[in-house]
Amino acid sequence: MSHWRHFSEAEVVGLNHRLVDMLDKARGIANTSFIITSGLRTLASNKKAGGVKNSAHERGLAVDLRAHEKIKRDTIVKSLKAVGFVRIGVYSSHVHCDIDSTKPQVAWTGGISHA
Repeated sequence: MSHWRHFSEAEVVGLNHRLVDMLDKARGIANTSFIITSGLRTLASNKKAGGVKNSAHERGLAVDLRAHEKIKRDTIVKSLKAVGFVRIGVYSSHVHCDIDSTKPQVAWTGGISHA
C-alpha cells in the first residue's frame, strides 16, 4: 500500500521517493489532478521522447505532468514552487519538474502558445 495520498505505487514505479513525497505535497496544495505522463525512462525511451542526454528521467528524478491549459500549468507550477522544486520546465502540454542537483537550478519554458 502506498504511503502517498495522491499517487499509487503503480504511478510512481522507479521514481525517487523524495521526488514523490514533494509531488504528493504539491498535489495537495494545487487541489487539481497530477497526471504523470512520463516518469522513469530507459536510455532508449528517453531518446524516443526527445529527452536530453543524461536526463533526470533516466535516474527516476523527474516527471512530466499533463497540463494542456494555461491555468492548470500555472496552478501546478505555483504548488511545485511552494514545496521547494527549483527545476521546473513549462511546455504547452505539460510541466516538467525534477530534483537533479547536478543540473542548474533554473526554471524554463519551451514550445508554449500564449494564445
